Amino acid sequence: MSQVLSQTTLPHGQQIALRQGDITKEQVDAIVNAANEWLQHGGGVAGAIVRAGGEIIQQESNRIGRVPTGSAAVTSAGRLPARYVIHAVGPIWNNYTPEEADRLLGSAVRASLQRADELGIATIAFPAISSGIYGFPKDRCARVIMGAIEEYFAERPNSSVKEVRLVLFDTPTVESFQAEFARRYGQ
Repeated sequence: MSQVLSQTTLPHGQQIALRQGDITKEQVDAIVNAANEWLQHGGGVAGAIVRAGGEIIQQESNRIGRVPTGSAAVTSAGRLPARYVIHAVGPIWNNYTPEEADRLLGSAVRASLQRADELGIATIAFPAISSGIYGFPKDRCARVIMGAIEEYFAERPNSSVKEVRLVLFDTPTVESFQAEFARRYGQ
């Protein structure tokens, strides 16, 4: 289980928690995967999810096929302590202008939350999408992800999602997200 670093409640009652740990061990309804467009889960968060959850996740992903950047698709969670994996396709930083990359990352986060609402789930865990090998600057990633979550719930106050966990693994990512969390929520 991850360690809670900070948490806050948004105006419509949804909780956002900043945690450090292994996302594959989170006991939530859905885990978000930082996926590529072809849903080939070889390395990073995607590889860890398939290793922990089993090959069924890759097999289901293969049946889905291509998912455009800024979108999300759903598979079962195999052996993970979750019901679903939501595969969010974030942008490769160097392939876009910074503004377009921001827009696509925000779109991937909102698409993930929309899939969660379609499934009627209450708890979801996100990694720092696109901030690993895709090169999205970690501080900017934190700002875009938290902003997209806030916007989504402001537009959908009756969302089935009641708790969002931002589950981060390495210290540089944790520090970037902690700084943004403190800037937004004073914690």
